[in-house]
Amino acid sequence: MAGNFEPIASTAGGKQPRTERGRKTMRKLLDAAAAEFGEKGFHDGSISSITRRAGTALGTFYTYFDSKDEIFRALVGDLSAQVGARAAVALAGETAALEKERAALAAFLHFAQEHQEIYRIIDESEFVDPKGFRQHYETTASRILARLRQGSASGELRDDLGEAEAWAIMGMNVFLGLRFAVWSDGDKPEDIAAAASRLLSEGIAKK
Repeated sequence: MAGNFEPIASTAGGKQPRTERGRKTMRKLLDAAAAEFGEKGFHDGSISSITRRAGTALGTFYTYFDSKDEIFRALVGDLSAQVGARAAVALAGETAALEKERAALAAFLHFAQEHQEIYRIIDESEFVDPKGFRQHYETTASRILARLRQGSASGELRDDLGEAEAWAIMGMNVFLGLRFAVWSDGDKPEDIAAAASRLLSEGIAKK
């Protein structure tokens, strides 16, 4: 697994790396933690295994994190930030409201295919890091809500869309990721995103 985006410093409390070398080391530790917790879960995962996966000394771990709990919390924030960064890249060229939702979902499905451990880690964070668990979903929903409001302002979407619709879209996306990224039968993210886009644009009632 490889981390692709920058926002890792904000996940590490007061131990943000000050050099490029430090950032790369933290990236290795977070990626190794994702592999470790994704495979073994939080309780069976260990700091020593994380450092072995990262190819770093045990002492190096404590330069950045004080405990297994702390790196897990940092990892939840890091994965959430990576999802947001991947969506931002996908949305860079989109202007139409429904196309933004399609592009954001396709980007998430690609990310989930590449980082299937995100589901186990985020699910487990409900019990290990409840604050991070809630923040992940609230942040994701707020991004969707902002896009819906932009679509309403441009006249492309209904004027009465709000938080409930944003959470409904997020819930759909989460379970589409589980079925068609983690439990995939070789499905193409673009096809699934297109189906979801049709659902948003046409509804399910027979015309």
